[in-house]
Amino acid sequence: MHKVIVQEQEVSISKNDYISLTDIAKSKNSHEPKDVVKNWLRNKNTIEFLGLWEQINNSDFKGVEFDTFKNEAGLNSFTLSPSKWAEKTNAIGIVTKAGRYGGTYAHKDIAFEFASWISAEFKLFLIKEFQRLKEDEIEKQQLGWDIKRTIVKMNYHIHTDAIKHHLIPHNISKNHKNFVYANEADLLNVALFGRTAKEWEDINSDKIGNMRDYASVEQLVVLANLESLNAEFIKQKVSPIERLKRLNEITIEQLELLLKYNRKKVLK
Repeated sequence: MHKVIVQEQEVSISKNDYISLTDIAKSKNSHEPKDVVKNWLRNKNTIEFLGLWEQINNSDFKGVEFDTFKNEAGLNSFTLSPSKWAEKTNAIGIVTKAGRYGGTYAHKDIAFEFASWISAEFKLFLIKEFQRLKEDEIEKQQLGWDIKRTIVKMNYHIHTDAIKHHLIPHNISKNHKNFVYANEADLLNVALFGRTAKEWEDINSDKIGNMRDYASVEQLVVLANLESLNAEFIKQKVSPIERLKRLNEITIEQLELLLKYNRKKVLK
């Protein structure tokens, strides 16, 4: 859960970019924010907007129930709570949470619309803070990628040192040495990416850099591990074919674990 300050009002934003309508409503009525949200939901234009958003983004949205709300919206007797809206129409754009970060949350598209109803000025500052938050997240992700790329480069020396001392004969030419290094690098490439550097370049001739520059963070973590493991296998005089088989098995196992772990983090 992230928090931003918009015109001195703290606003919570979940990891899936749902923004607290309760917090936004507090900028208008700090004592009864629920009433502010309910008043907004009574508006016919609001119901039409919510219905359109759900029709675009939610294949399970119940159109018949929506039509009932749409026809009744605007009448003096019409009342609607966020929980009732979600329950009756199977809507996903607005959710109600209990607990520490409890309150009514809405997808950013809907939250910005609600903020506009509160105040055009508040909406503009909210969008600005939301964009700043997203830029910070991208910067941190990039930093994490750079750190892991650095780790791979550091392990590269462990890998090449093992090749130098255990695979390259004395008095061999420089060209032959480079051939051995390239073969071992491609052994890791095939184990991890399923293709050699040359095969990747042939497929991606329009891209600048090499296949490792386009690797995911998870792949870079595994690559760093493979470099250390292959160095040990080389010292143990394991054959190239057997090393490739083992490294590929380790790659599959580790990638599955990392991706499973990251999915759990997203769900939380």
